[in-house]
Amino acid sequence: MISGQSIYFTAPGRVTIRSEMLAPPGVREVLVQTTLSAVSSGTESLVFQGLAPENMQLDANINSLRGNFRYPFKYGYACVGQVTMLGPGVDNEWQGRRVFAFNPHESHFIASLDALIPLPADLTDEDAAFLANMETAINFTHDGAPLIGESVLVLGLGVVGMLTLAQLARFPLTHLFALDRYPLRREIASRLGNVQVLDAEDPAILSDLHNALAAHGFASRGADLVYEISGSPDALNLAINAAGYNGRVVIGSWYGRKKSVLDLGGAFHRNRIQLVSSQVSSLAPEISGRWTKERRLALALQALHDLHPGEWITHRFPFTQADQAYQQLVLRPEESFQIVLTY
Repeated sequence: MISGQSIYFTAPGRVTIRSEMLAPPGVREVLVQTTLSAVSSGTESLVFQGLAPENMQLDANINSLRGNFRYPFKYGYACVGQVTMLGPGVDNEWQGRRVFAFNPHESHFIASLDALIPLPADLTDEDAAFLANMETAINFTHDGAPLIGESVLVLGLGVVGMLTLAQLARFPLTHLFALDRYPLRREIASRLGNVQVLDAEDPAILSDLHNALAAHGFASRGADLVYEISGSPDALNLAINAAGYNGRVVIGSWYGRKKSVLDLGGAFHRNRIQLVSSQVSSLAPEISGRWTKERRLALALQALHDLHPGEWITHRFPFTQADQAYQQLVLRPEESFQIVLTY
């Protein structure tokens, strides 16, 4: 048997580390020793605060995330590690290979080969830790389908919002605006290229986002495309009001059990606004005949190589100090961009 440790969410505001014994890897399985794992600033913040729906599956598409959000449970989906033991039927070339896995925060875990993503030699562990969120950002871009010359707005510059903004900055758009309340995030976004970044707590923006954007040069007709990635249900009304006639609003936020009160009697009704639900577990139906998850992941790896988001890591905590990491995430979000656990 192999000794390992795992982080368990045991109650709202509480995590514990438990020792576990793992059986040796089976046929076409390997043992992975984790070196780094990224803490999700959106989903794991909700999980830690007890705001995830208890009866909802952790993720029906990932074998390591079976079960639901009923305590106690393991969670996390961004592990970087090294293969240290091979099961029967596994080629020796896997020994010592660096890999990424959609796996909870654990010091060691058993994984099938098809659950692992081999990492290029020139991609650092820190950059690789952003792979899950970069795949999500690419999925948002696919679902929004920005066109040349469009005006686009991103609400929320957490990790996924920032990665989405980085992808949109590569498009020949007429306008690209982003809003966030935290100066640290706005400073990172300002380095991404031709982006105008505004303070989401500016009174003019809160009272009339449409006209506030127009005053900064944004198209007076409203946005062609808006991304709501703030994690705040209240921001969805801002997104709807910022969109122009027949504009698209891509909802990338997962609100958990937080409720949203929508105003659908004004701009939404008259302007025929389209609300698009976007979730990375599946591909947009209109591209599913040509795109696969493997193709999307390959694109995400290349995007990480080009962007180097590992530079955005603000905090590193030893795995044994996971409780402090989550306290940092929830209590001091203004200074916490990407938190990682080290092993």
